[in-house]
Amino acid sequence: MVCYTGTGVARTVPHSLGVAPELIIVKSRSIDNTWTVWSAPTGNSKFLTLNLPDAQGNSGGTVWGTGPSSTGFYVGVDGTLNASTATYVAYLFASLPGISKVGFYTGNGSTQTINCGFTTGARFILIKRTDSTGDWYVWDTARGIVSANDPHL
Repeated sequence: MVCYTGTGVARTVPHSLGVAPELIIVKSRSIDNTWTVWSAPTGNSKFLTLNLPDAQGNSGGTVWGTGPSSTGFYVGVDGTLNASTATYVAYLFASLPGISKVGFYTGNGSTQTINCGFTTGARFILIKRTDSTGDWYVWDTARGIVSANDPHL
């Protein structure tokens, strides 16, 4: 997690994750705005919005611009990430074998198994369709992850 203050000028925000993040979720703490999401599968020219069911949007470089590195992530001039004097919190995620997995899959319209490589099962799963509108889905062990019709948010 990284907290920073916006400048209104495109720049790189430093982080100490030690690897390039594969998923970044940013929310302003001082202005009413959306949760903006970058992911490696959707790339630098696209963005998702955590609190809306919208399909991925085109950033035109004003949102992300370039991908993150092991030391920082780029924020463009878009107000959801970098409005002058606004404060932000960014949640950074990366894959670590046996601990976490960030990735994507192509749905087939019916039941399918997605193997993330966890031998003891997952504790938290977040999924969003990117090619069309659709809700974000969250499954976690507090509600039960077993099979078939598991409770979700």
